[in-house]
Amino acid sequence: MKTTWDASEYRRRHAFVYRSSQDLVDDWLAPSAGERVLDLGCGSGELTALIARSGAHVKGMDASADMIAAARTAHPHVTFEVQDAHTLQATASFDAVFSNAALHWMRPLDSVFGRVHGALRPGGRLVLEMGGQGNVQVTLDAVAHACRALGLPDLPLPWEFPSTAQLARLLEDAGLQVRQTLWFPRPSPLQGEDGFRAWLATFGSGWLSPLAPDERAAVLERAEAYARPRLWNGETWQSDYCRLRAVATRPDLRP
Repeated sequence: MKTTWDASEYRRRHAFVYRSSQDLVDDWLAPSAGERVLDLGCGSGELTALIARSGAHVKGMDASADMIAAARTAHPHVTFEVQDAHTLQATASFDAVFSNAALHWMRPLDSVFGRVHGALRPGGRLVLEMGGQGNVQVTLDAVAHACRALGLPDLPLPWEFPSTAQLARLLEDAGLQVRQTLWFPRPSPLQGEDGFRAWLATFGSGWLSPLAPDERAAVLERAEAYARPRLWNGETWQSDYCRLRAVATRPDLRP
């Protein structure tokens, strides 16, 4: 169930993912000159470049080679690396680890947070935003409804959208101390009358990959019909995004 990424389509149709989280860099991470920062799941690198403008020494890391290639082309002054977070090898190297809209793809999360703990210096911080409980619930329901109506098996989800309590437990089990959390709804516009299908084509390619082409077309048609009265306002699609932010630190045990 591997999701394929088209960086140009991502930027053209779904730039809200990083544009709506710029304050996560400015106000939550608040990077300073000389800090060593890892952007985990950096995608096409826009927020990585924003961090770099603070004077921090930042490395962007993503499991998608296509996204990293696009990031390197758009931001040649920033360091980017293809790397799966589950195999991250960095020992007490970073003052901060930052992640936006990526961790909910990184199942299982417990092993990722263990790697983050190891990558942070004592006293270093993790600043994250990810899909939280209830994220894109109408879309999940729409696809499930379509599959059942067509007699198809349920499709396993590629994402993990934890509650605040579940996220805090995962962070603490990894040895991190939770300093701040925030869950909030953020209705997000999807461009064009085909916005619902375009979202699924970009973010749901792996989710829908078990379906044959004719099954996929039928599921998209039924799912869109289910979602339209819930997400279409007559002018645009408004997806029911729910976001979860957190700040956690690696304890500094020095006396």
